[in-house]
Amino acid sequence: MHNLLFFLPVLLTACSKERMPGPDKTPVDTAGSYKSYTMPEESAPHEGTWLQWPHHYQYGVTYRNRLDATWIKLTQALVKNEKVHIIAYDQTEKDRITNLLTSAGVSLSNVDLRIYPTDDVWVRDNGPIYVKDQNGKLFIEDWGFNGWGGKTAYTNCNTIPGKIAADQNIPKIDLNAIMVNEGGSVEIDGKGVLMACKSSVLNENRNPGMTQAQAEAIFTKNLGITKFIWLDGKAGLDITDMHIDGFARFLNSSTIVTMNNEDLLYWQVPESDINTLYHAANKEGGRLQTRENSTYKK
Repeated sequence: MHNLLFFLPVLLTACSKERMPGPDKTPVDTAGSYKSYTMPEESAPHEGTWLQWPHHYQYGVTYRNRLDATWIKLTQALVKNEKVHIIAYDQTEKDRITNLLTSAGVSLSNVDLRIYPTDDVWVRDNGPIYVKDQNGKLFIEDWGFNGWGGKTAYTNCNTIPGKIAADQNIPKIDLNAIMVNEGGSVEIDGKGVLMACKSSVLNENRNPGMTQAQAEAIFTKNLGITKFIWLDGKAGLDITDMHIDGFARFLNSSTIVTMNNEDLLYWQVPESDINTLYHAANKEGGRLQTRENSTYKK
């Protein structure tokens, strides 16, 4: 599936500290035509993290069982400091996950199990994006998800943001008709800078005919972006068409975590993109520092 170079892209930082429990009907942002929104950086204070637990309904029992141990470890690490929202395919899977966590000694006091059918595990790509408006009000953005350009089943996963918005009673901004955008295809520093590969955003298999200017206008309005770092990427290299989060992420607004030049070339990142990455600037125009992280070869 994805290149797990140094971050497992299955996590979605969930909501700010203001948790909003409530009824089962999703409020709609009727003022969306003139509002703008900002997405915080992932290290900002947050209420919890969402995980989509592996199941056997799409890829079989062997696939599910092979991944269980990793998801248990993720839960063990996260639950110490924050809420862990776990999405189970059905009641049978919910019971199975509960037994797995209990057997592993994981306290369920900070675990929230929800039943939503899914197609796969990549909630970072198909899950909700939590944003705030100019007044600090929390919203969920529901971007389009089409299985990385129609490569896999996606109907269930595309419903996840709406279901979470309804359950948490958080107003939803429906962007399905506006743009297909996976969470892993964009990196945001929380200060208005976005980093992305054109190959996974401006791709005919996601957003036919969309121009860079159109994409930037959508990101500016809905994520609060004022500066863009575009890499070309490489379509068809993997299922994601080269998500930026596979090889470069913001540590903070002044630092990018990436790989050394040799490893970037090994993973077929174009040389022009490597040059762009290592000479990128922050919002103020200062050159971004790079912190190299070791990776693995195939």
